[in-house]
Amino acid sequence: QVQLVESGGGWVQPGGSLRLSCAASGSIGRFSIMRWYRQAPGKQREWVAGTTTLDTHYAASVKGRFIMSRDNANNAMYLQMNSLKPEDTAVYYCNGWGLNLDIWGQGTLVTVSS
Repeated sequence: QVQLVESGGGWVQPGGSLRLSCAASGSIGRFSIMRWYRQAPGKQREWVAGTTTLDTHYAASVKGRFIMSRDNANNAMYLQMNSLKPEDTAVYYCNGWGLNLDIWGQGTLVTVSS
């Protein structure tokens, strides 16, 4: 079973940037879709961004500020987060979905505050 491990979270001031990583213990080629989700305190988990081999899509709340990338050669994906806002504060999760597969990482906390 492939495992996903997020890293790169931390504290950043509003307007700052962070880059999250999601490392897989095996090939991510088995995932048809890879996605980032987040869950803010007291709120439901929400979708942030997703990528297939064809294209990448973003939630309206992050479009133009976040960039998702997928590196099949290194079995990893990334989320570059720019112009961060306090409302981006959340635990961020990566997810890999494919045939009979729905794998989640343990999450990494991002805190945006002054």
